[in-house]
Amino acid sequence: MKTGPSTPGTPPSGGAWRMVAAMVLSGTIGWFVVASGQPPVDVVFFRCLFGGVALLGTLALRRGWQPMRGADWGWLALGGVTLILNWLCLFSAYAHSGISVSTVVYHTQPFFLLLLAALFQREAIAPGRLAWLVLAFAGVVLITGLEHGGAVRGVLAGVGLAMLAALLYAVTTMATRRLKGIPAGQIAGLQMALGVVLLLPLAHPAVAGFGARTWGALLALGLVHTGVMYTLLYGAFQRLGVLSIATLSFIYPLVAIAIDVVVFGVVLTPLQLAGMAMILLAVVGNQLGWAPWRRVPARS
Repeated sequence: MKTGPSTPGTPPSGGAWRMVAAMVLSGTIGWFVVASGQPPVDVVFFRCLFGGVALLGTLALRRGWQPMRGADWGWLALGGVTLILNWLCLFSAYAHSGISVSTVVYHTQPFFLLLLAALFQREAIAPGRLAWLVLAFAGVVLITGLEHGGAVRGVLAGVGLAMLAALLYAVTTMATRRLKGIPAGQIAGLQMALGVVLLLPLAHPAVAGFGARTWGALLALGLVHTGVMYTLLYGAFQRLGVLSIATLSFIYPLVAIAIDVVVFGVVLTPLQLAGMAMILLAVVGNQLGWAPWRRVPARS
């Protein structure tokens, strides 16, 4: 049954289910990375290879290619390099601090974006956002395992890698924002192609020994978690407001935590749970502009 035309100025419907599906898929990335049984360099190489084929193939079928200027290629390259390094750091963090802790720490990326904007674009950080930033990084301190009298070396390494991944992704975001009028599939697809070129000399996959489980995990990461997920995610961005996007984004870390606990039997300490809650609260508070400490003027 056909539906009538949408009201002019009204965003198309279907954004909520796209965002939910994209966030659920995001939350399962760590599971497939671990299931592949391959080192991060090889996992990222195949994700770029399969994801690039899916994204650029879809773009070609839709004839959606848009011409790019010289400056566009520079920003795309910067975003591509930092995106690939971001994946390498995040996937490496899983082995040290687990999927759930790494994913939640990775969600400090909005605060790194604030810091980069303040540093390079001279954008002042509002006092309210600064308070959320402090709360988020206090949560990171708790996650590192202070209940043992000091940070556990492995967890600390994982947390550090996840924070570096968040910083790199913030750089990717800033670079991608410079690309105006270029389809998201074209940007992501070209970045995947760049990743293949950069990682080809470094990846040494023993493909002869790959079983069905390994190939299935790698294909899923490339075709589903990159091709399909990016299509869903950017489609949701075009249909939803900032409030809805910020709220639904928290499905991602919640799914990752559930998988770490249920599938891998990870037991999180009370302080780690408290730290993770602090980070998630800080991120949602920052995204939604909450200011519970703001004084309400007294009525005369």
